[in-house]
Amino acid sequence: MAVSKKYRDRIYIIKDIILTLSEYGELNQTALFSFCGLNISKHKAILDNLEENEMIQRIEKIDGKRTITIFKVTNKGMDFCHEILEPYEKLFPRDGKRGPSLNLGCLFFV
Repeated sequence: MAVSKKYRDRIYIIKDIILTLSEYGELNQTALFSFCGLNISKHKAILDNLEENEMIQRIEKIDGKRTITIFKVTNKGMDFCHEILEPYEKLFPRDGKRGPSLNLGCLFFV
């Protein structure tokens, strides 16, 4: 029997990326996509868009002959999480339940 994945709105993908980066401080692209349960080829445009809008920061580190791309959340990204994403999820919770019992707080480790 095939297991179907639930559809996740773009806004929740963005929140997951920001929260994951705030929790871990900085992550390489592979780890970030793995922790968020995303597909690199399908969702890379979201990451690029977050960087364009200065919500996250891309840092390239040289390790011998390899270049490792690291991502960090910015203060602007955390502000966006607190001011836009938290109220949005309170109005439209992922599981369809409403109420203050949801733990929706953005972490703050910038």
